Amino acid sequence: MTITIQENRSIFGVIENICEKYPHKPAIIYLGEKFSYSKLRDLVRRFAGALSDLGVRVNDKVMIYIANCPQFLIAYFGIQEIGAIPVPVSPIYTPFELEYMINDSGAETIICQDTNFHYVTEVFEKNKFKRIIVTNLVDLLPWWKRIIGEALDKVPKGVVQKTNQVYFFSDIIRRFPNQPPEVTINPEEQLASILYTGGTTGSPRGVPSSQAKMLCSLKDLGDLTKNHIPEAGNDVLLVATSLFHMMGQEAVLGLGLGKGISVVLMPIPQVDAILDAIQMYKVTTFVGVPALYRMILGNERINSYNLSSLKYCWCGGDVLPSDVFKRWYEKFNIPLYQIYGTTEMGSIALSPLDKFPVIGSIGLPIPSKQIKIVDSDTLEELPANKVGELLVTSEYGIQRCYWNKPEETAECFVERDGKTWNLTNDYVQADENGNLFYVDRSADIIKYKGYRVSCSEIEAILQSFKVVKEACVIGVPDPAVGELIKAIVVLKENTRGVDASELIKWCREKLAPYKIPDYIEFRDMLPKSKVGKLLRREIREEERRRWLRRK
Repeated sequence: MTITIQENRSIFGVIENICEKYPHKPAIIYLGEKFSYSKLRDLVRRFAGALSDLGVRVNDKVMIYIANCPQFLIAYFGIQEIGAIPVPVSPIYTPFELEYMINDSGAETIICQDTNFHYVTEVFEKNKFKRIIVTNLVDLLPWWKRIIGEALDKVPKGVVQKTNQVYFFSDIIRRFPNQPPEVTINPEEQLASILYTGGTTGSPRGVPSSQAKMLCSLKDLGDLTKNHIPEAGNDVLLVATSLFHMMGQEAVLGLGLGKGISVVLMPIPQVDAILDAIQMYKVTTFVGVPALYRMILGNERINSYNLSSLKYCWCGGDVLPSDVFKRWYEKFNIPLYQIYGTTEMGSIALSPLDKFPVIGSIGLPIPSKQIKIVDSDTLEELPANKVGELLVTSEYGIQRCYWNKPEETAECFVERDGKTWNLTNDYVQADENGNLFYVDRSADIIKYKGYRVSCSEIEAILQSFKVVKEACVIGVPDPAVGELIKAIVVLKENTRGVDASELIKWCREKLAPYKIPDYIEFRDMLPKSKVGKLLRREIREEERRRWLRRK
């Protein structure tokens, strides 16, 4: 496969070509307002020019600390257009989390919302910040919509203290011309972003991604879907995943703007607002995480919406339970296609659109990625249908390191066959046809009497019990067997008369004997990350400390 990337100096070089071809077509639809491709290009150029005038230079880091909105994409592209590097982070990070990432990335500029401005000021004095650019989620809407939103108390608003280092997004894009300085870059070397993901040392690790890597992903997704989602067709994409995540960025680029498709942005993944937007804009392509699909299926008003425009629904970011897949297909007669990837490597596998997805499969490897499934101890390649750790490599623009983390780089990148491979810490298996099946993360595998037991498999069985709301499975240290299996369960509200013996009996009907939990504990809630993922590691560490105290 040949991928041409040198002809485009940046990701926005691809988008600019689309802007020139389809200037009047809506690029972004946000809170009822449509931004054409020509308008998007103008705003990006203005913002890039403003950043340059404010002193941002090539390779400077600019943190994007805002929710999904047009300003996010304008900032993301504008930063790259002058050769600087975006550092997108969650808009709900605390000052503690924010300060770590500021220090680690070396960011000197931050774009924040007025609602989290007070968090920025808490760390401003202790860091090397030179400038803060503040925006509100409705800054780019017409004045009358802003007034109505504020009058109805629908627009969250924060207090901003103006200083010489504080600028307002809406002001700078009006004051500066739309012609940024010309910057020549090498896509293979120039970073498109630094994204943060969980680290093995307890601190998040920065993942640098080159322009070439993102251009490759854009082309991969575009090419693999072109016969079903053609360029500048009538399709409409709705992205409910966060843009500070790799999946959100790749979806917007590869399935949306890179094709000249209109993209509906949701500031928060609120179910009724999503369903209303699908109906209003006749959305054809939807991208979400498993938890969101489960929430949509559980919405009491789902039958009052007309969702007949949907053609392609993509799911990624976590394991897709088979019951969600089956219920979605029964409800809408549309399968859930899988996207599997990592922050380090981008998209790795995809369900082909020309056939019904293999239930439980995360798809086929995409053309630009090479994979191996190996024994985690020896790194020897395994045959089909054997579970092993996934190794991935690519020749296109992959930065084979973590930002300022040489120890973790050495742990997670290995040399094999003259290539550098990323150890994903994900356990998968492949069938004879090359379909990949996700088993679990290595940290989430319990070793019991020599068996490798998948936590998520047991959790799925427990969650299929009629009164179980959530479940978390962990390993408890035991010298005799390695680890015993413990399940922490949250029951649905107003549940009475259910005890551990009933759940054990349920598991015995569904699972092999060595997978049956040894203990079941009931709790009112489980700890979750800022993006709603179960913090199994936190529970495991809590249990480990408890075990050590008993010992």
